[in-house]
Amino acid sequence: MSSPRTKINLKALGLHWRNGCLLAAEVYDKKGRVAGVRPLGGSVEFGEGSEAALRREFREELGVEVEVFSGPLVMENIYVFEGESGHEIMFIFKIGFVSNDYQGQDVITFQESDGTFGVARWYDPKTLDLDGSPGLYPKGLKALLTSTLLAE
Repeated sequence: MSSPRTKINLKALGLHWRNGCLLAAEVYDKKGRVAGVRPLGGSVEFGEGSEAALRREFREELGVEVEVFSGPLVMENIYVFEGESGHEIMFIFKIGFVSNDYQGQDVITFQESDGTFGVARWYDPKTLDLDGSPGLYPKGLKALLTSTLLAE
């Protein structure tokens, strides 16, 4: 049995919309199945602002510059995923790509900083969190999107 985590992670996430659909990366369970999807972004490093972290993450993972339209919206996420507890604070921004990169692509493959590969797609939020469909992570984000200006 592993020891519980005692660290709160700080994340910066970007909400990039296209035709009412949100760009989100697939989150896999231990068996390699898609358990859910999550907006792209990553960890805020010590001494780094959340907006700077967001820009860095998109440069590193997708090779694109982003324009920040609004935010941050702050959200706390305390969760258990496959038996592991986690706690994170997220700064969530509405963004767009500065260039036309990925404009015609429905699927984007990218590489995480740890070397693993990820897959992102555009998802209609209305189809997420339903029986038989992936969940939108973090839990509660879908409800938050319907009540804020961060939706398209």
